[in-house]
Amino acid sequence: MKSELRERLLPVATVLAAVLLLWYIGSVGLNAPGAIERELAPKGAYTTGELIAATLAMQRPVLPAPHQVALDLWRSLLDWPLDSPRNLLYHVAVTAQSTLVGFVLGTLLGMGLAAAIVHSRTLDRALLPWIVASQTVPVLAIAPIVLVILGSLGFSGVAPKATIAMYLCFFPVTVAMVQGLRAPQRIETELLHTYAASRLQAFWLLRLPSALPFLFPSLRVAIAAGLVGAMVAELPTGAQAGLGARLLTGSYYGNTVGIWSALVMSALLGLVLTAAVAGVERLVLRSRSVA
Repeated sequence: MKSELRERLLPVATVLAAVLLLWYIGSVGLNAPGAIERELAPKGAYTTGELIAATLAMQRPVLPAPHQVALDLWRSLLDWPLDSPRNLLYHVAVTAQSTLVGFVLGTLLGMGLAAAIVHSRTLDRALLPWIVASQTVPVLAIAPIVLVILGSLGFSGVAPKATIAMYLCFFPVTVAMVQGLRAPQRIETELLHTYAASRLQAFWLLRLPSALPFLFPSLRVAIAAGLVGAMVAELPTGAQAGLGARLLTGSYYGNTVGIWSALVMSALLGLVLTAAVAGVERLVLRSRSVA
């Protein structure tokens, strides 16, 4: 058990250590010109150690050091109440809400489109090319348009952001479900036909179970894409809450440490969401194998 755990953790720890090392090297290299100009040069001669120390302790660094980001995260999470806009968990909750709503809507839309495409050759030819073409439009270009249209219709708050998240979520689900629903072999479909099974029965008993191994990997991709969509949707609206709003605020005031804290928190949120989908996948596939 211990050896198996070690085998799993060792590669992760190695990659993490390499990333931190490269991060520190990048922080020293990128912050050095500013540290020399603002702090060290006016004082006269300086040593290499003083230069490194100055680059890792700048108030407004070009690239914050990992310990600066970790300290900012610590202060944000512990020094302020959960309902305070200064607490990153407050912004995480806002972005996660939009992401989950968009993910659910995108999953339902993708599954519905896939079922329609598989059961209708006309819809296959009419819808699938447009579904693929829809993803060629950059989300940064379409987000303001969607937000303005929904705003003129009286929709505000979660709905516009969830719509952008849904736009990014439905595509991987649709493509994977089309492939999964078409996975059963012809002999399997003909067997159900000999049992006089209806289309609905064939869908629930054969096509949908066969599509599950295709569905869950696409859901992990979809929820990560939905998180990106929710954060992008927070940018053009000038939202006061959400990780995207936190990034925008940090860029306005030149708070690079706050920007990186929000980026790290968004990455952690993405890991949590994808891990939750993976957990549901294990439960569903395990109950299916037991059944």
